[in-house]
Amino acid sequence: MALTLPYLLVPSLNVARVARVAPPVMQMAPIAAVGRAAHVTGGIVPARAPPITDSSILVQGGSLRTWSYRSPAVEQVQVVLSTDGRPLDADIELWHGPDNTPCKMRVYVENGQLRPFSAVIETPRGPNTVAVRNIGQIEFPISANVVADMVDQPSNDCLSSLTTIQGGALRTYPFDPNVESVQVLLKTDGRPLNARIELLQGPNNNKQVIELYTEDGLDRPFFCFLVTPGSGNVVRVVNTAPVEFPMSASVVPHTMRTDAEGDVVVGGETGW
Repeated sequence: MALTLPYLLVPSLNVARVARVAPPVMQMAPIAAVGRAAHVTGGIVPARAPPITDSSILVQGGSLRTWSYRSPAVEQVQVVLSTDGRPLDADIELWHGPDNTPCKMRVYVENGQLRPFSAVIETPRGPNTVAVRNIGQIEFPISANVVADMVDQPSNDCLSSLTTIQGGALRTYPFDPNVESVQVLLKTDGRPLNARIELLQGPNNNKQVIELYTEDGLDRPFFCFLVTPGSGNVVRVVNTAPVEFPMSASVVPHTMRTDAEGDVVVGGETGW
């Protein structure tokens, strides 16, 4: 037993001696220095920097996103939809209580980057929820944003230009090429509002279509902006309700083009 004791103690002493060795320490350079060195010497850097984004949410094709507002102080929200140049096809609904949809619309835009959609939805007597569903294919995502502060309001010119459109009738509003965007305001005297808003550029060439339903056009009027680049833009408003449900509509210019460039006029008179 006395001979075996040293052989048993030697391994334990070696283990204790190895444990007292300081572990290796890997020193990392500051992130800024690594970025500069990688830029100069060709080191490894991230594929792309994090993009600076706003509060918009990317809604993939076939998916649904909701924005809820519990406070009754929120009486209006603004919905802004856009794409990266692809078509935009979406359903927008306002949920107020269980199985109650007082406002809903179907929006189609040929080019969501050239003509983004912006509309104001009335949300009195909260809580309310705004639902945006991308009904397009998965290859056509949309960028959606719903804000409750700094909501755009119709101008005095828009409020004073309301005209009556009887049920089943339509009215067209042509605009000059220097008009960049227009305001559209629809309301009723308290009856339901059913309308179709079209932005045309050429014969039967729909660039943007909005199919709208509101259960009370006085309590929940509809207000939106339509971007009208180029020439030959015409806004057509159709009252799709029966003749017993007239509505008031106003379509006026919002922003004007300030540059001196214009469309080419062939055959125009010159100062000979």
